[in-house]
Amino acid sequence: MTRTAKLLLLATAAGAAVPLAAQSAPGSAVPLIERAKLFGNPTRAAGRLSPDGKWLSYIQPRDGVMNLWVAPASAPNEARPLTAEKVRPIRNAFWSPDSKQLLFINDKGGDENFLLYGVDVATGAQRALTPFEKTRVQLIGGSQKIKDKLLVGVNNRDPRWHDVHLLDLTTGKLTLVFQNDGYSGFVADDDLRLRLVSKPRPDAGSDWFRVTNNVPEKTAVVSYGLDDSQTTAPLGFTTDGKTLYWTDARGRDRAALFAQDVATGKMTVVGESARADVSGGLFHPRTGALEAYSDYYLRNDYVPVGDSVRADLAFLKAQNKGDFAVTSRTEADDKWLVSFDPVTAPAATYLYDRRAKTLTQLYVSRPELVGAPLVGMHPQEIKSRDGLTLVSYLTLPKGADPDGDGKPNAAVPMVLLVHGGPWARDGFGYNSAHQWLANRGYAVLSVNFRASTGFGKSFTSAGDGQWGRKMHDDLIDAVDWAVKRGVTTKDKVAIMGGSYGGYATLAGLTMTPDTFACGVDIVGPSNLHTLLKTIPPYWEAVKLQFYKRMGDPTTDAGRAMLTERSPLTYADKIKKPLLIGQGANDPRVNVAESDQIVAAMKAKNIPVTYIVFPDEGHGFARPTNNIAFNAAAENFLAGCLGGRAEPVGGAIAASTAQVKEGAQHVAGLAPTAQ
Repeated sequence: MTRTAKLLLLATAAGAAVPLAAQSAPGSAVPLIERAKLFGNPTRAAGRLSPDGKWLSYIQPRDGVMNLWVAPASAPNEARPLTAEKVRPIRNAFWSPDSKQLLFINDKGGDENFLLYGVDVATGAQRALTPFEKTRVQLIGGSQKIKDKLLVGVNNRDPRWHDVHLLDLTTGKLTLVFQNDGYSGFVADDDLRLRLVSKPRPDAGSDWFRVTNNVPEKTAVVSYGLDDSQTTAPLGFTTDGKTLYWTDARGRDRAALFAQDVATGKMTVVGESARADVSGGLFHPRTGALEAYSDYYLRNDYVPVGDSVRADLAFLKAQNKGDFAVTSRTEADDKWLVSFDPVTAPAATYLYDRRAKTLTQLYVSRPELVGAPLVGMHPQEIKSRDGLTLVSYLTLPKGADPDGDGKPNAAVPMVLLVHGGPWARDGFGYNSAHQWLANRGYAVLSVNFRASTGFGKSFTSAGDGQWGRKMHDDLIDAVDWAVKRGVTTKDKVAIMGGSYGGYATLAGLTMTPDTFACGVDIVGPSNLHTLLKTIPPYWEAVKLQFYKRMGDPTTDAGRAMLTERSPLTYADKIKKPLLIGQGANDPRVNVAESDQIVAAMKAKNIPVTYIVFPDEGHGFARPTNNIAFNAAAENFLAGCLGGRAEPVGGAIAASTAQVKEGAQHVAGLAPTAQ
């Protein structure tokens, strides 16, 4: 099983052209790209090769819902459906090590209680492999030697901790291997033996312990505190168990890849970047040996380690089809699936034959966007007021920047699009939200503010205790940069984002009420006290990290900070239009977060538009719901910034959207009089 497959499980989204709402808006001569083409189901996605090379799997629509399909590798267009999900889309899948089953996870209504399912490729029989209620599965290990079994964690006994089980993929039997009473991380070898476990420390770091016969040793072999908690962790063993790879920032600022000799304990740097954290790469599918690592500062680049894939990476780069990612490899390593992202065209996935050095296009993810007026993305380095470098990404409306220098000929309205996390990052590539907003006439700026990950632990730690303060200052500094550069004007900037980006939106409209013209908050927390009280129980291991980085609710000083940094505290300061979207089943940012600030605004007679989706969680997974909210958002923004908008039309009616408040404030939301 590839490391990509493991990450997928752990991680663990028409009609004729319509008239424009604002013909005089920026870019009005550019054809409008319909929402359905940007946010509807892709035609095909997430292609994967089976380890034995006999099959290709895809995720593509069946009766309007994303499902698993499979085709012979020799006849990739002869795909047949394997699953028949009717409501909740399947978003990721991976192959069993023996190539007999496709495995996927799914939840109910966005509750994030992800269960593991297996589908037999030969018979199409589907089975729940973790058939429990209110349980979240965690994949711990797969094997090249023991191909009919996996190690999985399930938290059905204690929702805070995952007990480790051996899962027999043939019979579905689960056998308890390790009862977990306080460990947060696990690493197994290719014999499916637990070799390392981690336990949270009082300082919000972690201690890692060796495991013998499923019993952890008493003394930690690796320890680190809060500063290294986002950058240091074991990645996995080579198949022979002799080498353990780590991403490690101890004693340095940026994480590097280390190879540890298990026998001697010696750590050797095998991959590092001058400007970014290195956290992963390409590992040989049979041996598990590192062959290349990812150097991702402004854009991602594969750096070969040794010569095993050096020629392949050079060949793929020379195709000039855009930045590429190797998404799947056969066990024999003779075939790869490679996705190319040209940004100004939809991504395409190719079959790469290593021996013949040939590329065969398998599919374009969104063929309806071929020839659409998509635009480029400009990486930028913006300086904060205290000297930090904020890696950012700017997209401009088509025609606004004829010479392609990332500066429009005349200022245009702008949307500051803030990422979630906040311990995550924005990156380079095709971005549906950027393309959508740019097509509507806006510049779009995404900023890796302090606390974002990927740029060294000091940059991440610079956000500790800075919610609503220096983290927000970085966003303001980026807006000031855009104004000084002539990208936009100070009175024509909206702020928009989901999760932490939703918080930033609320902070922007409450703590800096004159800075933004309006805001769009998607599943954003308004009250940091209630946010921390309602985080899911399976986040127990990282709870202290939240306390240390946000404010500690167990201390007087911490509680005071949480009050001071909560947008709800300043709800009466809101003076600019606000649109809020929320999933009713969100386990991370409870629906009460949006309810509270809406109630506070109503109490002060401050207008707000509030849309709730009863079948969604932390974001909108069902395309009809995503399209509906974006229909509201673009018409909201058109009223605020003067850009273009495709009319709402029947988008709301086609979804489960409940417009709880303020339909009258957005064109097309209020029902028409009969």
